[in-house]
Amino acid sequence: MGQVSASSSIVVAADPQRALDAIADYETVRPRILSSHYRDYKVVSGGKGAGTVVEWTLQATEKRSRNVRADVTVADTIVTERDGNSSMVNTWTVTPEDGGSRVTIATTWTGAGGIAGIFEGIFAPLGLKKIQAEVLANLQRELA
Repeated sequence: MGQVSASSSIVVAADPQRALDAIADYETVRPRILSSHYRDYKVVSGGKGAGTVVEWTLQATEKRSRNVRADVTVADTIVTERDGNSSMVNTWTVTPEDGGSRVTIATTWTGAGGIAGIFEGIFAPLGLKKIQAEVLANLQRELA
């Protein structure tokens, strides 16, 4: 079993604090920027920033879905979502760039072992990067 990861970035026309606030707004902004790969999204507790707990089903492919229950922490310019149902961690990082902000989302998890793990390590990041890119494009439109 190895570590599997996928990462995507985009530059948005918003200062870092505004971008960070939008990313950490699980009540209003997050439901608007999620792609169609996310189903049954709900805020369990909190809703903005650290201490928030959210749930969703990520339909990565037609046959693969993952039920996520994420605990949110915020430290400086990083929003972290740790899945209580698996080893998956989403890390959103915001840095100043070109009068706006670079937003990067990185997802990591412990992959399967054996042959299945080899295929997962190759193909899962490619699919997840497409999902991440769609969410980031939606965030970019939200902040325009």
